[in-house]
Amino acid sequence: MNRELNLPDWLQQLADALPHVRAEQLSRFLPPAEGGRHSAVLILFGEGPDGPDLLFIERAATLRSHAGQPAFPGGAQDPEDDGPVAAALREAAEEVGLDPSGVEVLGVLPDLWVAPSSFVVTPVVAWWRDPHEVRVVDVAEVAAVARVPITELTDPANRLRVTHPSGWIGPAFEVRDLLVWGFTAGLTDKLLALGGWERPWDRSRVRGLDAEAAALALRTVPRPTPDIPDLGSTP
Repeated sequence: MNRELNLPDWLQQLADALPHVRAEQLSRFLPPAEGGRHSAVLILFGEGPDGPDLLFIERAATLRSHAGQPAFPGGAQDPEDDGPVAAALREAAEEVGLDPSGVEVLGVLPDLWVAPSSFVVTPVVAWWRDPHEVRVVDVAEVAAVARVPITELTDPANRLRVTHPSGWIGPAFEVRDLLVWGFTAGLTDKLLALGGWERPWDRSRVRGLDAEAAALALRTVPRPTPDIPDLGSTP
């Protein structure tokens, strides 16, 4: 166990790696020198009835950006937020009813760029020290909530790559009736490797997004930024 936070042993390798992670290790899409809407997501590791897990939401299909996509809790930073950690915890409380007093922040990763919506995203990695029931609180933002065991995320049978209508191709996970893809799947893929949990999987297993997911993905209205390629919302 970690002496300071009493982290479980399964989380220690990731916690040790976080201070050394560079943006280039997570994504090839990095924020521009200026511009973009600053936001934060909460990557929350807990321990549930099926072992160590990770918290995901499914975004509501009515949203303007990234509608219907699985994601981490999070959103735009408000002026009253004291930085990305406060924003990520506030958004998680508003979206799924998370009690932030039971959360220990392990680290803040470098800012990343989501080109279709021009978000500068700060990933906040945390341990859910005191898990409790979570649910859809803001139906305008969230359609579903799922705690997905790490064993399911690393199961080779649940891993594949998907193609976006733009021509982008990236990692994905078929878990708990969700297809996790795009920015969220890219980050999940990298964190599984950093935590020492990744298992070999068949990268030749590729399929396109289904018609509904592709239509929702294409509905995101791009906000142009010079010299930034728009290749889909993924690392």
